[in-house]
Amino acid sequence: MAVRTPDPEPEPDDGMDDFGDAKPPARDTNPGWLSEFELAEARRHLPMIYVEAIPVRTDGSGQVTEIGILLRSTPMGEMTRTIVSGRVRFGETIRDALFRHVENDLGPMAFPLLPPQPLPFTVAEYFPMPGVSAYHDDRQHAVSLAFVVPVTGTCEPRQDALEVTWFSPEAAGSDAVAAEMEGGRGTLIRQALANLGLLR
Repeated sequence: MAVRTPDPEPEPDDGMDDFGDAKPPARDTNPGWLSEFELAEARRHLPMIYVEAIPVRTDGSGQVTEIGILLRSTPMGEMTRTIVSGRVRFGETIRDALFRHVENDLGPMAFPLLPPQPLPFTVAEYFPMPGVSAYHDDRQHAVSLAFVVPVTGTCEPRQDALEVTWFSPEAAGSDAVAAEMEGGRGTLIRQALANLGLLR
């Protein structure tokens, strides 16, 4: 019976290649992901494509009964309200991006109901310069496809969201809630309510 000799111990990685030169930094294996530097460079030159989702709960007849809005804490310690939002990666379908961000923000048990070909209820344009549109983002120029997404499961916010608050359609469209929304997203909530025939 042949005896297998143990594999030699791997040499420690000192960050240098065989010629004594520094190795290039390790890259993420996902080709759709950008490093912080690459993202900052892209934001300086290109509009970024986003998806935004307004989670809703419906009754047995399909009527929207509640609107889910996230509560977040900013790096400055301020409390703001927002919606599910995130970039579309290179090579990713809109549907996959929506599903990924809903799961990231609301947890894997949210069970969003997404059609095979989701259609946005509006396109929102965010600008770093205030006053160009109803939407503002200090970091970038972003074009966002906005969707109403019914969820049927349990929502347990993850990432930097502290909680998801479920509002009645009337409360979600109120001035009080709009005043707490970041980047002008109160306008987006009202557009969603109007699209659903719920804005009074």
